[in-house]
Amino acid sequence: MRLEGKVAIVTGGSRGIGASIARRLAADGAVIAVVAHTARDRAEAVAQEIVEAGGRAAPFQADVSRVADCERLAAEAADAFGTIDILINNAGVYHPLPMEETTEALWDAQIDINLKGSFFMAKAVAPVMKAKGAGKIVNITSTLGIVGSSAGAAYCASKGGQMQLTKALALELGPRGINVNAVGPGATRTDMNAAIRAQPGKEEKMAAIAPMGRYWMEADDVSGAVAYLASSEADAVHGAHLMIDLGWTAW
Repeated sequence: MRLEGKVAIVTGGSRGIGASIARRLAADGAVIAVVAHTARDRAEAVAQEIVEAGGRAAPFQADVSRVADCERLAAEAADAFGTIDILINNAGVYHPLPMEETTEALWDAQIDINLKGSFFMAKAVAPVMKAKGAGKIVNITSTLGIVGSSAGAAYCASKGGQMQLTKALALELGPRGINVNAVGPGATRTDMNAAIRAQPGKEEKMAAIAPMGRYWMEADDVSGAVAYLASSEADAVHGAHLMIDLGWTAW
């Protein structure tokens, strides 16, 4: 198993893409810190699923929009597992609303969790990785970091910021042996976008113009790329942004 003995923190690991990533990294041999913001019971369920499949995992709670929580999470994971080798910055929120309906609180929530949280989680784990001279950080961005959305300015700004953050941290941390990359999922079925998927005719309309004939991906379509970037097979991949989007950003 290519991640045997590695310790990975997966923020937003209790559901959707994060849960899929946690399961995949565990299947590849990593020990997983499954992190949830409020749904600790979901984090416990994902961790238990990993344990029952023969892996190692434990649930953790943190609000990554709070610097103190990022620092506490990194310390707790290092104490529990002895080190930190991999950070997956997956925690995110999406409030698709037009400008007129986007409040300051909704703007702040998306910037603070999606972008600020990615930076301060990276900052929190960096001392452990620097001391080892090795580490892998993977930021989960979005196609909406590249293309726009008429009802998603804050989210687009946060994801575009994550892409630039990936490049900046790659330049800063690369000399210390730490790889920093990003994966940009396209439209992926999760409970976060259930309301969008429920819109009558939405899926059929988008599938009709989709490059590969379908619009929605599954979470497991994303996790394999993340596992690759977290492994030694990707030691030469640095500052990259890999789109997993059924070709949407090529369209």
